Amino acid sequence: MDMLTLSHVSKSFGSKKIIDDLSFTVPEHCVYGFIGQNGAGKTTTMKMILGLLQTDSGTIKVNGETVRYGQNRTNRYMGYLPDVPEFYGYMTPSEYLRLCGEITGMSSAGIRKKSDELLHLVGLDKENKRIHGFSRGMKQRLGIAQALLNEPKLLICDEPTSALDPLGRKEILDILLSVKDHTTVVFSTHILSDVERICDEIALLHNGRTALKGTLEEIKSRRKGNGFDIEFYTPQDADAFAASMSGSERISAVRLFFPGKDEKDMTHAMKILADNALCVQKVEMREATLENLFMEVIGI
Repeated sequence: MDMLTLSHVSKSFGSKKIIDDLSFTVPEHCVYGFIGQNGAGKTTTMKMILGLLQTDSGTIKVNGETVRYGQNRTNRYMGYLPDVPEFYGYMTPSEYLRLCGEITGMSSAGIRKKSDELLHLVGLDKENKRIHGFSRGMKQRLGIAQALLNEPKLLICDEPTSALDPLGRKEILDILLSVKDHTTVVFSTHILSDVERICDEIALLHNGRTALKGTLEEIKSRRKGNGFDIEFYTPQDADAFAASMSGSERISAVRLFFPGKDEKDMTHAMKILADNALCVQKVEMREATLENLFMEVIGI
């Protein structure tokens, strides 16, 4: 089942078109990466999914129900973490979650049970100090706990790892990965290594449209690689190959990189090796990376 579906969605602000005929689907129980440059329209799209912005055209469905601007019926299926979550700084984490639970109509027993589970999940179960003393990473973790309080079917996170240090990013990504058995996760980011680490599927937003979408394996398979790494037994053999193979780049005394995209390029390299009686330890194709594909799409 698809938890989220966008069909031919468009959105303009004045004469500037931000989202242009955008369509993609998010399967249930996956981590979905929504990537693009800053200003690509990721946040605008998320606000339309939440019913906070009106679409100019197209439809959005969450758990099979159509999202209506200004109405929150579909929001009962969703949890939301904005890029910069705000809290009442004078509260402790438990107090804040209790307030959120009371607002949504949860029972006192349900609030206590779920708060204890979530604070343990995000590593804040032993933090009883006021939220105003929290670091950025701690606030992001509390924001995830708040977003998961009503056991949503869909968790929307807007750049949850932005401005965090490597350890903080790892902690947030580990949390998002750990909840996908219970909820579908959609998170926007421009940090491509985060996407490669935890995402099952992605959509790359460019010029208001999805320039790439699918599983990481499917997307990477569209481009075999950037070239080949070749390792020799001796520096002299590496020198001889470099002299005959234009475009070769030295990596170490016995390792070279040479550009190539297909079997024809590899056959040419093999011919040079055979003609010069050069022995190699290893030859391997470099895998296409999400960063390479991203740069190609945006024209850099």
